[in-house]
Amino acid sequence: MPRRSRRRGDAARAHALCLCRILLEARPAGLHFPQLRAACELTPAQTRSGLAMLRDLITERGWPPLIYTRHEGYQFTADPVELEIYETARVRVLLTEVRRLVTGTIAPHATLAPDDKRIRHIVTQLNAVESTLDLIA
Repeated sequence: MPRRSRRRGDAARAHALCLCRILLEARPAGLHFPQLRAACELTPAQTRSGLAMLRDLITERGWPPLIYTRHEGYQFTADPVELEIYETARVRVLLTEVRRLVTGTIAPHATLAPDDKRIRHIVTQLNAVESTLDLIA
């Protein structure tokens, strides 16, 4: 099931289509955020909402995946090696975020409220997520 952007309006869709056009024109090179903003003449918020909507449109329309690298910026690619590198890097970021959430917030909360069923459930679920992400990374 495709995820739904919180920014679903017609403006976000128009920004996404503009970003898509610019990225396709730049192929095979990628563009960094300031370059995308300048090429589409969008504000930072409009560019971010356009990128969020673009990821939804990619899913809906079966377009090639959009990745971001520090070296190349945003770009469409179907190269399995580039996709695997990007996916592994993103999973590692998510794994770090989950671990910090567990160790910095959830575990101390669980210590304060050891009988709270909701907190025990959250700990169990996040431990499962952490294990899964760890296997992927």
